[in-house]
Amino acid sequence: MNKTQGIITWLALWVAIITPLHAVAGERESLEQLRSTTVGLIEALVQEGILSKEKAEGLIRKAENARQTETGNEHALATGAALAGAANDGSVVRVQYVPEFVKQQLRADIEKDVMAKLNYHVEEERLKLPSWLDRISFEGDIRLRYEPVRFSERNASEASLGSDPSRQVMIPNSTQDQDRYRVRARFGVNAKISDWLSAGIRMTSGHMDNPLSPNQSIDIRAAKLDWGLDRVFITAKPYSWMTVSAGRFANPFFSSDMVWDRSLAFDGAAATFLPKFNDSLSGFGTIGAFPIDQVQKGALNKAEDKWILGAQAGIEWTSPNKSSAKLGLAFYDFKHVEGIANQMDGFDSRYNGTVMPYRQKGNNTFDINRSGSTVGTCGIRTTLDAYTNTGCGLASKFQVLNLTGQLDLAAFDPVHVILQGDYAVNIGFDQQEIFRRTNVLYEKENQAYQLKLIVGMPEMRERNDWQVFGAYKKLEADAVMDSFTDSDFHLGGTNAKGFILGGNYGIDKNTWLTARWLSTREITGMPLAIDVFQFDITTRF
Repeated sequence: MNKTQGIITWLALWVAIITPLHAVAGERESLEQLRSTTVGLIEALVQEGILSKEKAEGLIRKAENARQTETGNEHALATGAALAGAANDGSVVRVQYVPEFVKQQLRADIEKDVMAKLNYHVEEERLKLPSWLDRISFEGDIRLRYEPVRFSERNASEASLGSDPSRQVMIPNSTQDQDRYRVRARFGVNAKISDWLSAGIRMTSGHMDNPLSPNQSIDIRAAKLDWGLDRVFITAKPYSWMTVSAGRFANPFFSSDMVWDRSLAFDGAAATFLPKFNDSLSGFGTIGAFPIDQVQKGALNKAEDKWILGAQAGIEWTSPNKSSAKLGLAFYDFKHVEGIANQMDGFDSRYNGTVMPYRQKGNNTFDINRSGSTVGTCGIRTTLDAYTNTGCGLASKFQVLNLTGQLDLAAFDPVHVILQGDYAVNIGFDQQEIFRRTNVLYEKENQAYQLKLIVGMPEMRERNDWQVFGAYKKLEADAVMDSFTDSDFHLGGTNAKGFILGGNYGIDKNTWLTARWLSTREITGMPLAIDVFQFDITTRF
């Protein structure tokens, strides 16, 4: 609220207060003192430039006319009372009375008149601010993190993991403990274009070649942090039960971080439907199409565009005491993400584009540039902390069926007990189809599940809000795409199982501390156990 709006609001409150006081004041001295104060306030507004001198004089004249009218009414009432008193006992009685409906009408008229004049002056004569500013809102948050990473002594070396015949685990470090200092910053602008149309953009920190984590390690050597456009979208809501978004926007599906990392942006278009059956029961559904990698096809490039096609349907029940239950079933079809082998070793690159442009680790892969029954080593170390993904084609197709549920018990509100469950199976995994395409027979590892319990406030908003949580997760190698799953659990990827423990505590409004412990290890293949600790302070505005 700016200074002008504050003065206007204060003036309206003052008028509302002094009117009833004026009506019940028993003495003329009190009335004159209140009048003098009001006139002084109007003169102060003139000095501030909020009211013109002409408008101020008009307000004072109107108040003076009302005072004279009231004085005349009071005189008539007093005269009548005096006559009545004189008739009874010969004494004179002074009576001062204003009916309640007159007081209310005076209060409403004065407030309406003053606010109308001031608002007109502020909006059109002095500030001259465009009306679209009222439709703009801002949001953002900052998170600082200390993240110790501890590797087990039993772990295989990164070189051994990279040459694993069952899968190439492209991890830069598997044995040396690390302490990372990280930051995440986000800032967004949302605009309400009309009653049914809105748009927004959001900037975020993070490396530009990583579609998941917005975290960035900080040190003086880095000089400046990367800052990029993470959201850019238009949203239409033609009906109360239908929303359509296009561009780059937040995850439109009801899901956990088992399939989709919490920070992943979805590029493309999605439509969400929210039918309401009665006061306690409603449904939801979402359909969408999202490009992963659009390739330039030609004689030397036979790869197809990679897409995600998603559909979800579900139901939600809400009780009068705020408890709720929600269940959703989704199907995600990942188009053309599987690798295709080049036909001639070293002389053919037509199917290089079938390799996923970004991966974490865990999915079974094969070297698209090698023929025969040897899987080969397709990960090539390029720097001290990075591997390329050149030549590592995914062995399996991915068609993921995902069941997600949540039970929120609010019997002890504001403390909630929330139980979440997630199950996913890749029905696109086909051993025989994979063998025909890769000439390698892979074990069937295509299921994942997660259970999570949360006790406390559902969201961190106020000081002393708290929350504790625990979860167990298991992701087999080809259950979900390692490119898009949680980037913190097992330092990203699949072929991992383990637990998560932690809590949040609000230290002020929209500011809270977080502590988490993620302890994981491999399911199959070479040994890789990782403990990740995260200590955060987050503030939101």
